[in-house]
Amino acid sequence: MTPIGPETPPALRGLLAELAEAVRAWRAPGSPTPLHACLAAQLPNAADWRHGLLLVTDLNILAHSDGSNWIRQDTGAAI
Repeated sequence: MTPIGPETPPALRGLLAELAEAVRAWRAPGSPTPLHACLAAQLPNAADWRHGLLLVTDLNILAHSDGSNWIRQDTGAAI
């Protein structure tokens, strides 16, 4: 990542510093990452979230998208 140097316009320095810190935290999180939570009937389109992970609150399970379906982590079945 390119550092914010003296040639960076002053109006952009704060924003760029915030973005750089957010990317660093994303690359190496120091704590658990919250998951999106929803009901089974409100699952987003699995094709839009390939390799995504979420919490299905009414089933009390984690599910991941294989690009076609949301897959239950407890049984491996599609939701």
